[in-house]
Order: sequence, then C-alpha cells, then structure tokens
Amino acid sequence: MKDLSYKAIMERKNDIMKQSVGIDYSIFEYGKVAFNYEKMMKQVSYSMDEMQTIQRETKVGNTPLFEVKNINNLIRKYSAKGKGARIFVKDEAANASGSFKARRAAISVYHAKQKGFKGVIAATSGNYGAAVASQATQRGLKCIIVQEVYDSNKKGQPEIIEKARKCEAFGAEVIQLTVGPELFYTVLRLIEETGYFNASLYTPFGIAGVETLGYEIAKQMIGLEGKYPDAVVATHAGGGNLTGTARGLIHAGAKNCKVIGASVDLSGLHMASDNDFNRKSFTTGHTGFGIPFATWPDRTDVPRNAARVLRYMDKYVTVTQGDVFYVTELLAQVEGIERGPAGNVSLAAAIALAKEMYEDQIIVVQETEYTGAGKHPIPQLTFAKKNGIEITRGNPQKNIPGKTIVLPMNIGQINSEDMDLFKLKKTYIKNFAKRYDLNGLGEDDITYIAEDVNLPESIVIEMLKEYN
Repeated sequence: MKDLSYKAIMERKNDIMKQSVGIDYSIFEYGKVAFNYEKMMKQVSYSMDEMQTIQRETKVGNTPLFEVKNINNLIRKYSAKGKGARIFVKDEAANASGSFKARRAAISVYHAKQKGFKGVIAATSGNYGAAVASQATQRGLKCIIVQEVYDSNKKGQPEIIEKARKCEAFGAEVIQLTVGPELFYTVLRLIEETGYFNASLYTPFGIAGVETLGYEIAKQMIGLEGKYPDAVVATHAGGGNLTGTARGLIHAGAKNCKVIGASVDLSGLHMASDNDFNRKSFTTGHTGFGIPFATWPDRTDVPRNAARVLRYMDKYVTVTQGDVFYVTELLAQVEGIERGPAGNVSLAAAIALAKEMYEDQIIVVQETEYTGAGKHPIPQLTFAKKNGIEITRGNPQKNIPGKTIVLPMNIGQINSEDMDLFKLKKTYIKNFAKRYDLNGLGEDDITYIAEDVNLPESIVIEMLKEYN
C-alpha cells in the first residue's frame, strides 16, 4: 500500500506527473539551467495542419470573426478626432463547450486517446473542465474535473458552480473542494490512483492547441480587410491564452501585430486566501493569476510550463471589475449577443485602447465564452453584495478590490492601466535567482533566460548580478 499522506504524495509528484503526461522534460534541459523551449514545442506537439484536423473532428475551430459596429460607433463619440480604432471579436463561444479552451482540450484529449489512456483529469475553475469533458465524451474517455468552489463556510462562487453544472452536463465526474492546498494534492492522488492522463492547461498540447486561434485570426483578417490586425488583446490569467495566440499569429506571418494582455485588477486580494476567496467577482483573467504566472510560469502542475507570456507580450493592461460588468451588458444590449465574463475582460481593455488608437487601425478581441446562470452580472453582483462589497455607479477608477465595485456611467469612463512590463521581467529574474544557484552560468543559460523575458542578454546579466 502506498503512503497517501500529503507529504508522501508531494514527494512523488514529479514521478506522478511524468507518467501522467508522457513527457520526459529532462531531454530538453541543457547547460546549467537552460531549457530548449522551442524544441519541446516542436517535438512534443502537433503541426498546424494536424491540430486543425483534430479540432475539426470534435467541433472546434473555424469560429466567426466579426466587427462590433455599434460599439465602435459609440467609441468614436468618446474619442478625439481621428481616434477610435475598429474592434473585431473572435467568437470562441461557437466551439463545442463554448470557449477557446476547447482548442486546448481537443489536442490534449486526442493525445490521451492515442497513447491509450482510459480517462483524463483536469484541475480548473470550470471553462477548461467543460472543454475537457466535452472532448472526452466525444473521444470515448472517462473524465474527472477537480474544482476549488467553496470557502471554509461552504459558500460557493456562482460562476464556478455554473461551470460545474456544465462539466456534469458533458458526463464528467466533478470533485468540488474548498480553497487551499488540497487541490493539487487531490489531483495528484487521483492521477496516481486512476492512471488517467493529466490534461493540464500547461502542457505543450494545451498551448499548441491555442495556436490555431491566432492563426485563424490572422488569416480571417486578411480575408476581411486585406491586412493583419494592428493589435490583438487576450485575457491573461495562466498565460496559455496569450502564448498560444501569439505563436499562431507568428506562424501565420503577423509578426508585427502587437499582442496585448489584459487582466481584471484584483490587487490586494490573495487568491489562496479563504477570507478573500468570495470577495472577488472573477475566477479567472485577473491579476491574482496574471502577475504570478507572468513572473514565474513554472508554478504549475507540470515540470515546465509551455505558457510563457513574457516571451510574447508587447503590452499588459488592467481594467476594473466594474468595467467588465458594464461591457458585458453593453455587448448584450448594443450588439445583441450575451457572452461570459472572461472574454469581456479583453473587450473592456480593447474599448479603452481603441479610444487612443487611430480610426484606421484594427484591434481584435481574440475570444468570447459562453454564458449561463451563475456567470451573468446580476448573480455576480448580488453575490458580491452578500459578501459585503459596495456596488455603486460612477468613476470605475474608484473601484477598490474586495471593498467596492464601481460601474461606469458611460463608455467614456472605461480606461485601462498599464502594467510595468520591465518591472515584471525584473521580478522574473529575481524569482529565478531565488530558485537556482547562479554561480557558473554559461552562455546557453543566459541566452535561455533572455529569451524567456525577451530582453537583451546584457540587461539580463546586469539583473542577475544585482540578485547574486
């Protein structure tokens, strides 16, 4: 009988993970700390043609791209003369399961089937779980989804509960937990007990699956407007959304397109805190994930995260919770489509950015997601009130995460705040220095670090000296 204590499971985590994803990450290691990221992505994942074929088999991909003309007209009313870029939206709610994460799940579940696994397991707040469950049922595999849903008082987030319903609708077994360290332990124990495939969000399969999204955007924009978009805005949490989209854009030839990450500002709230768990109205796409995963991507359930946003992100902005709730209603009442909150984070950011860009420029919001009972603004705001959050109308810049949500009065009040990318890259270097012995680093090691933060090697060397 194996020891199933928390300590023992954690000591076996590397072996458990290696067996459950079928990747020997060590073959991509070289130098002292270097890792051949591009070689991993090339050797482990599938080609663009293969991924598009795999996704078509299970109702994923080739989603619509359309201009939000009514919103664009409103933006120009609040923009200076000559400003007000056109916004196009890639409607990923058209995928099986209703979000872009179907692209990630399609490749992971296909690979699991090819390698003879009988089932798949994923830890997720829900959208990815629904995607994995949808793909698993189409491929004839069992599926277990593990969620953090409740605080210690068994009070559950409406959005996560709604997503659990979606997972169960596709036939998955859903295991719901309270917030805390038991999530990773539970996932590891289940993987070891079942022998199922770890359909992690952060494997090369999951990230490569999103490359088809960026590739489609580039090709569709050429078809619609005869040019690539000037900017693509991606909601940023764990990093796979932005990383995969950026890689797909590059693959299609849109190398000069700016890739902009967007997160909801939840500064001051700790994501693993029982006290803070229900004082936030967003379960993904916020700074509680966006900043930690940008500054240290390898905090995941696999040895090396294939989502590495600092390699690709040209700009990183934040919006408020009130901005996103307002934009969710705006999209429904002005454009006639209801979509869930995560994609509307990037739409809110795009509206703010469009007011500062020229009217002949194009911004693409690269995803939407399905909506449902617990994901609408009304249940979210009602839940916030019950947890002591004050809801008001006015200037959203007065929003205080965990205390107030301020809904804008009009589209002119929607603004974004720039995150200091250089500072985030410096924090990455600091985190690197904490985890590795920097003595004796070679040229290969410096080159790898420089690629991971997209900075000149000379600057990386100066930063490393500062922390060593």
